[in-house]
Amino acid sequence: MPYGDAMTTRARSEERRAEIVRAALEVIAERGYRGASLATVAERVGLTQQGLLHHFRTKESLLVAVLEDRDKWDAVPEGSWRLDLLASLVEYNAMRPGIVQTFAALLGESVTEGHPARTFFTGRYGAVRANMASVLRAEYGERLPSGLTPERAAPLLVAVMDGLQYQWLLDPDSVDMPGAFQDFLTLLGENP
Repeated sequence: MPYGDAMTTRARSEERRAEIVRAALEVIAERGYRGASLATVAERVGLTQQGLLHHFRTKESLLVAVLEDRDKWDAVPEGSWRLDLLASLVEYNAMRPGIVQTFAALLGESVTEGHPARTFFTGRYGAVRANMASVLRAEYGERLPSGLTPERAAPLLVAVMDGLQYQWLLDPDSVDMPGAFQDFLTLLGENP
């Protein structure tokens, strides 16, 4: 096979994988991970289940691809996060409820023993806490105005962000997610 044909085939395969991941995200948002079937995802993209398995060998590998793809949307170069960018991320999330809902549903399901996303979320949260500690250290040094170290405050920052998402998903008319996050930054000592 000539080199150009191999590149075209690989590009088509990558496009197809991306299409499958988008469809899986939709199905998981609608039905949750446990209720989502490979057959339903395959049908959405015009494949048989066997055809889908050519691209993703298992439902678990497809789930991890969905989670990794979702994280790419929020990616910021290492060391580039700042508290004001976190506020912008909260505002951005308020504009994409379907993505936030899928993430929240998968996160909730992943706390059960043996869930295929548990390892992903455990690793992700370790990295997120470390990133948030770096953000807080860059902003405040070794101690926040409250006296907490960045490492002690980082899980609280993550909990506020995720907790606001759950409250907003349940009652978006009553919870101003971006406004509440700005209030939290004020508690940290940031200027609103």
